Amino acid sequence: MKKMTWFAGLVLGLALTAGGTQTFAADTASGGVIHTGVYIDGIDVSGMTAAEARAELQSYVEELSEETLTLNIGENQLQPTLGELGLECTNLDVVDEAVQLGKTGNIIQRYKDRKDLEHENKNYQLEWTLDSDLVTEYVDSECTQFDQEAVDATLKKSGSSFEYVPGTTGLLLDAEGAVETITDYIENQWDYTEGSVELPVTIDEPQGNEEELSRVKDVLGTFTTSYKTSNSNRSQNIASGAEHIDGTVLYPGESFSAYEAVSPFTTENGYYMAGSYLNGKTVDSMGGGICQVSTTLYNAVIRAELEVTERSGHSMSVSYVDPAADAAIAGTYKDLKFVNNTDAPIYIEGTTANKTITFTIYGEETRPSNRTIEFTSTTLSTTPPTTQIIADAGQPIGYIVAANGHTGSVAELYKHIYVNGVEQDVIKMNKTTYQMSPRTITVGVAGDPTLSNELQAAIATQDEALVNATLASCVARMQ
Repeated sequence: MKKMTWFAGLVLGLALTAGGTQTFAADTASGGVIHTGVYIDGIDVSGMTAAEARAELQSYVEELSEETLTLNIGENQLQPTLGELGLECTNLDVVDEAVQLGKTGNIIQRYKDRKDLEHENKNYQLEWTLDSDLVTEYVDSECTQFDQEAVDATLKKSGSSFEYVPGTTGLLLDAEGAVETITDYIENQWDYTEGSVELPVTIDEPQGNEEELSRVKDVLGTFTTSYKTSNSNRSQNIASGAEHIDGTVLYPGESFSAYEAVSPFTTENGYYMAGSYLNGKTVDSMGGGICQVSTTLYNAVIRAELEVTERSGHSMSVSYVDPAADAAIAGTYKDLKFVNNTDAPIYIEGTTANKTITFTIYGEETRPSNRTIEFTSTTLSTTPPTTQIIADAGQPIGYIVAANGHTGSVAELYKHIYVNGVEQDVIKMNKTTYQMSPRTITVGVAGDPTLSNELQAAIATQDEALVNATLASCVARMQ
């Protein structure tokens, strides 16, 4: 029995030795080419070198990059190519595995691998991904073009009544979720055909309904100012500002910025050059006069007793309201902001007629009918303008121009609350400091050096009487 076992082992060893000799011979003959029956992603790479297989797969990747992927965004569609999204194969190193199949391991393993290929082909699967930066860029630049915020229900005033205007639903793309959805599809679900995915979106519901807006029926506060002395440009600026604010609906808790509502100050937005305050002087600027719009609105707002969250006085006092009753707009550092602190929507009406501007705030009146309010302004101190005499070397001797200054002051605005005509409370609304702006006298000093020196010496004293006398003397001597 032992002799038979020894004999069988000898026969098997001889057979393996013979097979091993054939294997080594085949390895030498095939070199670095892939054995017959080897595929990568269904592509027959039999007989190819590693470089040839990689070139074939590169062409395959480029071909697949031309495939499109349909992106469904609500009712909208986009069809980028996979190349636009940065299609990449993550395991091209399978080429090295394919080359080594049947050529590594011991003699028995090599023999077995080759025998397996005779009975069944070996197909390596490629793995795919997308360039996350390119996907994000595509989503941000292309997919978000369909974003549409909801338009809240609003009101349109016609005469003394309001017309309800329904809102519209919006659609907002979840950009981060869209990137994840697209990438996950290619990595885990793509079957090499032109696929389609639904990108995640959020339905943006409009605010307000007819029942809620029907509560807007009462006048909560109104105020009017006059601009009868304004030129055409300033008048137009005031009208444009009122128009931009007119029709605003604020729901409970919503805030309002006068600057955001009336800007930008461009001709396209209805504005022209007109006088405004800058560094204690009146200069022409685009939209000059817009502060009368915000001031008129401020006075309507405080009479409606809405919550004022930001208000600034002018650098110098204005003529169209009492001291401390103004509200300036200057760039983004001075603004009028307030909040609808009522339980119902409010509607802001802004109108201009006969060179007056009026703001009226409508809502639901909940204040007791026997309660009334009024506002008073108190000036605490004043600073008369000083006189500043300026030498102008660009003007000849004899030239003199005077510009009025502005009185500085400190003022406070108070709200008085009455019940049945009896004062119950007094609340200080604000304290405002207005700068003094000096009266200026500009005197020309160009001309005869001797006379010019005399005149400049008089100007240096800032004595107006002396300057006037010296100027008269110089003019007389020039004749």
